[in-house]
Amino acid sequence: MRLGIFVGCLVAVAGLVRLGWVPAGIGDANVAWVVLLALVISAPLSFVLLRKQRDEMSQQISGRVVGARQKLAANRNQEDAADDAARVSP
Repeated sequence: MRLGIFVGCLVAVAGLVRLGWVPAGIGDANVAWVVLLALVISAPLSFVLLRKQRDEMSQQISGRVVGARQKLAANRNQEDAADDAARVSP
């Protein structure tokens, strides 16, 4: 989605430069100027427009982390119980 927003900004900026509404850069820096301007515009747009997806992904990841921690604690407890049982038995 971020790539799509960047490509859209890149096309829009290139169109504005071709129309003369945005300066074309200095000398041969036209391509670098267009890419840099598209990056500067697309960064805050993607931050705002992709907020919902970012929050959903964060919740999924935090749920996985909690599950992994619970499994690790269960395995640790199981190993401790087996070790304690082995030490008690002669």
